[in-house]
Amino acid sequence: METLAPASIQHARIRLRTARTTEFIDVTDRLEQFVAGAGIRSGILAVLTLHTTTAIVVNEHEPQLLADFEALLEGLAPAHGAYRHDDPDVRTVNVTPGERPNGHAHCRALLLPSSTALTVADGRLLLGRWQRVFLVELDGPRERDITVLALGEAAA
Repeated sequence: METLAPASIQHARIRLRTARTTEFIDVTDRLEQFVAGAGIRSGILAVLTLHTTTAIVVNEHEPQLLADFEALLEGLAPAHGAYRHDDPDVRTVNVTPGERPNGHAHCRALLLPSSTALTVADGRLLLGRWQRVFLVELDGPRERDITVLALGEAAA
């Protein structure tokens, strides 16, 4: 009978402060620190944003490319477009006092993932040469939270 290596599960919540309305925040180093402290030799790291106007994406950290992404989102769901979500005469649910118009941010978030699953190998995130993990702010600036869960074979 084969003996299975002990499993480990570690969870954390990471709080971030965003600075701009639309922003790509590289969280890769924070995720790598979490994995290093989690004691996982091999497994999966799940990353989830806890907000409906943010996203989690994996892509390249190149300034011109990030500017292109922002322009693409603006073209698909313009900040100054007409959104029923922003019309107080139409919208009747989930309304909070003093809420800012953010229909564009919700529409943009619909186009992007709210989570990702990453491979952990040899105690580290396994990413491609140019891959980085971003929290995408779509309605900032605000305080934001992501939750991370590492699950896998415990390090010896």
